[in-house]
Amino acid sequence: MQFLKNVLSTLVGLFLFCFLFFILFAVIIAAVGSSVESDDVVQVKDNSVIELDIATVKADYGGKVTYKDFGMLDSEPKDGLFDVLNAIDEAKKDDRIKGITLTNTNSALGIAQSKALRDKLEEFKKTKKFVVAYSDALSQTDYYLNSVADTLYLNPVADLEFKGLSSEVMFFKDFQEKTGITMEVIRHGKYKSAVEPFLANEMSPANREQITALLTSVWSNMVADISASRNIPVDSLNSIANNLSARTAELAKQVKLIDKIGYEDEYRNGIKKALKVNKTEEYNSIDILDYVSATHLNALLSDATDKIAIIYAQGEITGGEGDVNVIGEKAMRESFKAALEDDNVKSIVLRVDSPGGSALTSELIWREVELAKLKKPVVVSMGNYAASGGYYISCGANRIFAEAGTITGSIGVFGVLPNFTKLSNNMGIHTEQVNTHTNAAGYSVFTPLQDNTREVIQQSIEQIYGTFVNRVATGRKMTPEAVDALAQGRVWTGADALKNGLVDEIGGLDDAIKYAAKLGKTTKYTTQNFPEFKKSFKKYIAGLTSPFTQTKEEFIKEEVGVQNYEMIERIRRATQLRGTQAMMPFEINIR
Repeated sequence: MQFLKNVLSTLVGLFLFCFLFFILFAVIIAAVGSSVESDDVVQVKDNSVIELDIATVKADYGGKVTYKDFGMLDSEPKDGLFDVLNAIDEAKKDDRIKGITLTNTNSALGIAQSKALRDKLEEFKKTKKFVVAYSDALSQTDYYLNSVADTLYLNPVADLEFKGLSSEVMFFKDFQEKTGITMEVIRHGKYKSAVEPFLANEMSPANREQITALLTSVWSNMVADISASRNIPVDSLNSIANNLSARTAELAKQVKLIDKIGYEDEYRNGIKKALKVNKTEEYNSIDILDYVSATHLNALLSDATDKIAIIYAQGEITGGEGDVNVIGEKAMRESFKAALEDDNVKSIVLRVDSPGGSALTSELIWREVELAKLKKPVVVSMGNYAASGGYYISCGANRIFAEAGTITGSIGVFGVLPNFTKLSNNMGIHTEQVNTHTNAAGYSVFTPLQDNTREVIQQSIEQIYGTFVNRVATGRKMTPEAVDALAQGRVWTGADALKNGLVDEIGGLDDAIKYAAKLGKTTKYTTQNFPEFKKSFKKYIAGLTSPFTQTKEEFIKEEVGVQNYEMIERIRRATQLRGTQAMMPFEINIR
């Protein structure tokens, strides 16, 4: 009887599993199908404006994912920044599009990305089409973007942030003392301050020096753009920031940071007037990502056979395959291989947006660039960050482009080893070792770091630092001594990096592509994006709290709040560091 019960329960379990899997599969297929269908029915009407909603646009490249289990679920979301920029290029010559509107923008873009979008909007305006903006409140980064508009509206009771830049650094020395979890640090570079929060409770003079220089440079570039768009002298803008002279809508209009004070309905009536649409009627508008879907096939219809490969390296540098927001050597290696084996690809652009990461992986990707250069030109385009490991993988390129506000350099390395000795002792847990040789045990998280172990690790750090410096010296045609003077982990903006020889030109991805085409001796070409990520559908499902709602990260962020989540993430990433790191010395949030 027990045997029959077991058989019956097994059969019921299998039935339920198959039933639930079928339902799950059917819903996903329906979702994918509806997505495809929606792309097909997106239509651009005459006399339309593009609504530039970029709240969900964060990365340069949306990625292309191939699922091993279900080929029909392969996806290539067109929601990257450069999908948006390419769509604006299409809109410049699209007679159906009359203008672009920015309504209550909530941008998650970095400063270099905002600069690229801002420049593209300036190009759009030159076609005699309008750009208008409205907001119920403007953060400083959103104002930087919105200030490009021909006409900028602000709600009568809105606040506007225009106060200069600030960067906040968290320190964990006391936290370590209280918890008993300490981080053993070995580094090279007086500016290599990624590990400083574990060693002190306050900022070192060297770190304060570099952050001050960095913020000053970024701010100078921002106000130069705002000055050009708003026709306000830079000195006046600095005075406005110092005195908070634009904190309300009335004050902002007095100092000419905005054009009009009004409500959203008045703003939209102004758009209707520009389109010659009756106030009682609705005007035609299309969301930017819908416009991307409606126009992205245009590039595929080109009769050009030559191609420029764009390999996106975005996120922290780690081992393994990598992902859309994580740089792994496998994805990079496969991307370079595919670009080199395609005879139609005439040159390669490596788009880097990374604060760095694993020194070993950085070296492996640097090697891929070196091998690729033997066959085809490689040009680097730097985004928000190309620092430390991000600079490591860039330094050997035939030419390097950076935005003025790009954060780069940070040539230095460090190692971080979590240690739980104090915590375990406090909990009454003690360890002893039995070894056959002096260094047999290596490093244990449950025993203090021994001097001989520290010395061995320090030697490794010095060796990797020397290799890093030599890679830069060879790539940039400088002496190791000259590189070392710029290195020591110090970060630079793109504008300063141009002055000291770490980059070649100030410019965006478009400039890098044009230069790559020149090196590849082609004038008629299309672009092809890499990497393509191969994933298991099973792992995708495992990464969700619910298949149809949100990821684990989104769920946690919603529960604990964005700021708390970011603090938890910083501590988590620090405790998970393994091996020698070539990482940017601190996180910078433009506020």
